[in-house]
Amino acid sequence: MTIRDDGEGGSVRAPWRVYAPQHDTELLARALDREHLSAGAAVLDMGTGAGALALAAARRGAHVTAVDRTYRAVLAARLNARLARLPVEVLHGDLFGPVAGRRFDLIVSNPPYVPAPGAVPRHRAAVAWDAGADGRLLLDPICRRAHTSLVPGGVLLLVHSALCGVAPTLAALARSGLEARVTDRRLVPFGPVLRSRGAWLRERGLVDAGEEKEELVIIRAERAR
Repeated sequence: MTIRDDGEGGSVRAPWRVYAPQHDTELLARALDREHLSAGAAVLDMGTGAGALALAAARRGAHVTAVDRTYRAVLAARLNARLARLPVEVLHGDLFGPVAGRRFDLIVSNPPYVPAPGAVPRHRAAVAWDAGADGRLLLDPICRRAHTSLVPGGVLLLVHSALCGVAPTLAALARSGLEARVTDRRLVPFGPVLRSRGAWLRERGLVDAGEEKEELVIIRAERAR
């Protein structure tokens, strides 16, 4: 069990194989803080993990729905919401499936985005971060489908590594009709997963020799009113 400060004076519990809040969570939480949320605004946290971003939105009075594709994450997010005494609806399922037909004022997502050799795991901790050879296994469908789940004027906040390619994300969002831009960038040290894949990443031209940091980006995409 990992216990992390949620940045709001509380804590988030993440059992084994559930993604615990890290640099990307913190960066996305700061972007979330900048967004105007009216009381009762509908917020979707897609790929909630332990639920840190869902809790942050619920503390601001939003009506929050959180989705994750692993049962362990769903149970962890429900537990954290209960411990924080915050009303968060937590659903099990893949991407937009559990909320089909619903629209939101704000969608936040910290999906798996780490480039990985081989098949994507189904029953290991790496399911929380591995996303295919280019890291875009979940990013691409999010970019294609987010606009259908946003109200006019609604906003998508998305975090991922520049290793996945920032231009493809911006282009995909633009094709779907959203106005997208990079709002935040942060260099962070490679974690153990990227360090262990250094040779493979260099072979694919994703990192240079001796490179030890990755750039995280926040992309904000808005649907026209």
